[in-house]
Amino acid sequence: MSGAERREQLISIGRTLFAEKGFDGTSIEEIAATAQVSKPVVYEHFGGKEGVYAVVVDREMQKLLGMITEALSASHALIKLERAAMALLRYIEESSEGFRILVRDSHAASGTGSFASLISEIASQVEDVLADEFAGRGYDPKLAPMYAQMLVGMVALTGQWWLDVRKPGREEVAAHLVNLAWNGLTGLNPHPSITVTSRSQGQPPKPRVAGGERAGSDRIGGDRAGGEKELREFEKAREKEFKEAEKQRQRELKEAEKARVRELKERERLLKEAEKAREREEKIRQREARLAERAARLEQVDHPE
Repeated sequence: MSGAERREQLISIGRTLFAEKGFDGTSIEEIAATAQVSKPVVYEHFGGKEGVYAVVVDREMQKLLGMITEALSASHALIKLERAAMALLRYIEESSEGFRILVRDSHAASGTGSFASLISEIASQVEDVLADEFAGRGYDPKLAPMYAQMLVGMVALTGQWWLDVRKPGREEVAAHLVNLAWNGLTGLNPHPSITVTSRSQGQPPKPRVAGGERAGSDRIGGDRAGGEKELREFEKAREKEFKEAEKQRQRELKEAEKARVRELKERERLLKEAEKAREREEKIRQREARLAERAARLEQVDHPE
């Protein structure tokens, strides 16, 4: 085994052990024993356990960051969001050991920071995307950093949860994440799905058919056209939903106003009835007082002192 091959072997073994036991739970002796080499070999390549850990963490961070960065290069904001969610979940699915290492409290020996620093780096990229979107939609771009942290944090925590449960499937989880982030609680789609554009982006290329390059380019062009058409239809559907939601909101406001008016009228009616009842009681009281006074005078006439 060459020196480069031995180095890769030690990195792979360290990656597995760090994912299973963490940095503190893994020893240099265990790495060497698993690789069936002596401890000096590990020291020769990495200087110690800390060196192995630093390389493993750095590779995982660069791999995940590269996948997210590529996803955020899409043109449409919705596609950026879908692909970023799909990229994180694909990384978790394909590199579970690496993700377990990243989400643990990173040891100072890594030299590359922690999962939190990785999330911050991704959030800074999302911040640029949101700032452009906010400016185009009339929102304050200065709020983009805060919203970026919210959005990335939501996706990252969902990824940590999905690391162990793995249900529902990757695409369905991504669709629900995008549903909440894109539509908000008031406009949730009960049956969300990923667009064709993002779905095909995460799949391996299909074997070439006869006619080869031409057929492949035609298929790519067709996929792109289909994705753009789907986006247009999606935007139309969203606009229609917003209009319907606004109409419903106006109807509800009118109904609420009518109910308020009815309530005020009913309250006014009850107050009038209460006032009339008080007036009747007062008249009865006054009449009883007059009768009592008259009876007293008659009593005095019949029985003078």
